[in-house]
Amino acid sequence: MYEILSVLYLVVSIGLVGLILIQQGKGADMGASFGAGASNTLFGASGAGNFLTKTTTVLATLFFLLSMILGSLTSGQVKQTDEWENIDAPAVETISTEAADADVPAEDSASDVPN
Repeated sequence: MYEILSVLYLVVSIGLVGLILIQQGKGADMGASFGAGASNTLFGASGAGNFLTKTTTVLATLFFLLSMILGSLTSGQVKQTDEWENIDAPAVETISTEAADADVPAEDSASDVPN
């Protein structure tokens, strides 16, 4: 169920962004109405704008509803704990004296060193 809603959420959000990007702003035809083009209105066309506006409203409503549904589904889930969650206590390393003595080179005596 969660995966289906996530995919639907992704499709709705991409569709919403696409519809918003293809719409014209309210002042887009303002320059065209002053002689730069053949526009009939000052603040946008109403033909395709109504369909795009209604579709954007429906997709925005679906987007917010899916956001709330997905948020309520994930709020009740318990997160899986991992070993890095509690790193307050430092790790204790013990070094045996035999291993420590084996790693340290022995001192050279004066008789062992050739001249």
